[in-house]
Amino acid sequence: MTDDDPLIGARALVFHDLQSSGHADPRGVSILEDAVAARRWWVSEWPEGADYVAGQIAQDVQDAMMDTVGRWPRCKACDDVEPHELRIAPELGPDPHWVCDRGGIVVARLGGL
Repeated sequence: MTDDDPLIGARALVFHDLQSSGHADPRGVSILEDAVAARRWWVSEWPEGADYVAGQIAQDVQDAMMDTVGRWPRCKACDDVEPHELRIAPELGPDPHWVCDRGGIVVARLGGL
């Protein structure tokens, strides 16, 4: 296994979720590519953290999207009418999921929106 393998897998998961929400445009893909490049160093310094990198990249993309296009991904799973985003849980752990903090529900696995 190379250091790039977890990054490629993480990129694919986050790209799927960008695509399913209509944000796999040049801006969204550029944000994703920047996040993957930034996390390359993180994985090289902490190889044991490779299982956690997908959630980290998703959070990085989410933070950058907030700064440029707004909340991503938007929650459509609960009854709260105020626009809000889903969050990654666990924040640092394997098997990341998108959750609605307001509704207290797991919405989808990362890559499953």
